[in-house]
Amino acid sequence: MNTGTRNYAIVTAAYWGFTLSDGALRMLVLLHFYRLGYSPFALAFLFLLYEAMGVVANLIGGWLATRYGIARMLAVGLVTQIAGFLLLSALSPSWTVAMSVAWVVIAQGICGVAKDLTKTASKSAIKLTAGEASGQLFKWVAFFTGSKNAMKGVGFFLGGVLLQAVGFQHALWVMAALLSLVLAGVVAFVPRLMGKSKASKSAKELFAKNRGINLLAAARVALFGARDVWFVVGVPVFLYSAGWNFTMVGGFLALWTIGYGAVQALAPAIVRRSDDGLSAEVPAARRWSLLLALVPVVLAGLVLAEVPNLEWVVVGGLAVFGFAFAVNSSVHSYLVLAYAGSEKAAEDVGFYYAANAMGRFFGTLMSGLLYQWGGLAWSLAGSAALLLACWLMTLALPTLLRHADPPAPGGADTAPLAKAPAGPDTVRALR
Repeated sequence: MNTGTRNYAIVTAAYWGFTLSDGALRMLVLLHFYRLGYSPFALAFLFLLYEAMGVVANLIGGWLATRYGIARMLAVGLVTQIAGFLLLSALSPSWTVAMSVAWVVIAQGICGVAKDLTKTASKSAIKLTAGEASGQLFKWVAFFTGSKNAMKGVGFFLGGVLLQAVGFQHALWVMAALLSLVLAGVVAFVPRLMGKSKASKSAKELFAKNRGINLLAAARVALFGARDVWFVVGVPVFLYSAGWNFTMVGGFLALWTIGYGAVQALAPAIVRRSDDGLSAEVPAARRWSLLLALVPVVLAGLVLAEVPNLEWVVVGGLAVFGFAFAVNSSVHSYLVLAYAGSEKAAEDVGFYYAANAMGRFFGTLMSGLLYQWGGLAWSLAGSAALLLACWLMTLALPTLLRHADPPAPGGADTAPLAKAPAGPDTVRALR
């Protein structure tokens, strides 16, 4: 196993452990507080700081990973998540509702910082390691993203099981112990200076991304807002209200996310690849965005028509949505690394995933509001509107990336992009 492959495997395994705990946390908080009688909007409010802090953490995390190295940022992210779990476990049933909400929101905000510091560092590592393995960028991004989401699905199930088996507080202690083991592995095995480079010296330089990344970031806001506007609160609350218990809700969301991750990992076999890495992949992003937009439109009509066995109709519709969404997400995750420069890949990835967090923040907020105002049909309508906006933005994505260096041998699909020079020359080459 060469050095690049070894580092990729280590970082992927570390992020699996983190994602397992992160998925469990979402189910723990959502189901525990719904059982306590919190409204859909109140449930969404519990996650708002978690998502909002992700915007800041991605931007700063990309800069920090470039300045101090990926290993340090992975360790910081894991320590921060452990601290968030322990803080959340100190929640007391004797506190007032206002005090409890404030405590949970703050703890969730800490976990939001942890998640996006860890994600930015991990995905930046892929850009670096793929540079040592020509032609692997799309495959490695797809496997990393897909397997990560499969682990998140397992986390959903784990959260539901732990809540039902040992309760809220003990579940958080179990997950903190798991992450401590992952942290020890990162400290022991990830190269300390991996990804360290010359960071941007000013905010203007940090935010001055190329056209491809800027458009992808805007599309990402809409894409993830469209998912979370009905997935965060609407689907779990709808299924629980239909008579499903915690384990059933967590189990279904786990299966959905695992299947979604499997499709992401298979995206390179679904999407035709081009020699230049963009001319076939960008049109694929456009087609899949438009297809995805049709799913919530149809589902909203079925919900309004009150068809029989509605919860199973929603389950089936969510499966179709998950397939198309997974391909979209995987193609987007590949494209941001294709557009990114190699020298400051962590900053480019951080900027892009800050947009990702902004989409989740908006989707989470609207998930609670729309479900409270008009039920699942309104949540689906909001999803359809955001997906149409996503499709419109992908129409402007550049399909040509030129740079001065000749294409690197050995990888037809993405090698030229993996070797692309960073900095102003690359930015100017995008059009």
